[in-house]
Amino acid sequence: MSKIVKFGGSSLADATQFQKVYDIIKSDKERRFVVPSAPGKRFKDDTKVTDLLYKIFYAKTKNEFHLYFDQLKERFLDIIEGLHIDISLEEDFLAIQKALEDGTSEDYIISRGEYLNGKILAAYLGFEFIDAKDVIFIDEDGRYDAKKTDPILSQKLESVSYAVIPGFYGSLNDDSGQIKAFSRGGSDVTGSIVAKNGKVDLYENWTDVSGFLIADPRIVKNPDVIETITYKELRELSYMGASVLHENSVFPVRKEGIPIHIKNTNRPQDPGTLIVESTCHKPTHVITGIAGKQGFATVMIEKDMMNSEIGFGRKVLQVFEDYHVSFEHMPSGIDTMTVIVNTEEFIDKEQDILAGLHRSVHPDSIILESDLSLIAVVGRGMKASRGTAARVFKALAKENINIKMIDQGSSELNIIIGVRNCYFKPAIKAIYKEFIDNERDGL
Repeated sequence: MSKIVKFGGSSLADATQFQKVYDIIKSDKERRFVVPSAPGKRFKDDTKVTDLLYKIFYAKTKNEFHLYFDQLKERFLDIIEGLHIDISLEEDFLAIQKALEDGTSEDYIISRGEYLNGKILAAYLGFEFIDAKDVIFIDEDGRYDAKKTDPILSQKLESVSYAVIPGFYGSLNDDSGQIKAFSRGGSDVTGSIVAKNGKVDLYENWTDVSGFLIADPRIVKNPDVIETITYKELRELSYMGASVLHENSVFPVRKEGIPIHIKNTNRPQDPGTLIVESTCHKPTHVITGIAGKQGFATVMIEKDMMNSEIGFGRKVLQVFEDYHVSFEHMPSGIDTMTVIVNTEEFIDKEQDILAGLHRSVHPDSIILESDLSLIAVVGRGMKASRGTAARVFKALAKENINIKMIDQGSSELNIIIGVRNCYFKPAIKAIYKEFIDNERDGL
């Protein structure tokens, strides 16, 4: 089973972590392609290398620049010395310094962490180093250009047995050769692109947690790990704030039917979480996961006989589109329609949008509220289980939490509920207790 392995920043933070990565890769000869992130934090108050590179790029004085640049060099030299490998990065450091003097782009500078880490890891493993700028192409909006990337990358990967391809960056797809980065956490996307074009059977994503958790550990104490999750479930949870993978990392591998296995570099014996297209495995619990976001506003539009007015919804959404504000959900009644939006996106354009709605649909009234959190209860097991929504409502009622909004998709994969911001954490705890703790205890 051919594999690609991606290691996050915490997995490559220092020489000790590099040695763990070496042991993991060398323990399985099928781990052919490796995608590294830049070194992460070694301890709580440490600085990630990518953050250090931002500081270098935006340094206001020469003294400030040299302070941060010396810290950068020290991070990588410490790793090299700790691994006892024969590699020099002096030419690379000089190239970075010259590029800064010549007015290079931010993307070039912030991508150097992955680039330098990739060179060190390739030398340590004895693998070929493939510079991502030569094989991965990204458009102006930071999206992977499959049409240009796939033939070049797949041909290159076919020609090598083992290789290291740094994550997070590539080249702009306009043939300029300019470095272009994905959004933060984009090494996950690189791993997915390499998995697709390397014709591998499995994409292993190694991080510092033992899989995808059912709920946020900052809210629920020691939540269970999800053993198996489908891409659809992952997409729902990631969109609502759950974070292990970059949200755009799913698409390249999903189309190829390649599973993703989330594993812990510090506990490689843990089973982790397997992400698949579909599965016959019965889920451990009725729900797969709980995730949520705070900071939403509701725009409730009231108008008598709204339901008989053709094109009413289209006209409403056109106003939001005109002001470049996307909507999250749109629950409605006979004479009411509520548009739920991100408060930060909406607030500066609030009065313009209200005026636009009055001109477009002539409502009887518009009521605004900004104190809303959305919580997604997601799970493929909900379809075969009666009364899931009732259990959610019962769990919240026990804690005296009022539900302001409910939305359930026809796929029965998720239930979205809206609560006041002050009930956000208590609501997640209550739902976890009902579906995980109580099921485990046989209640």
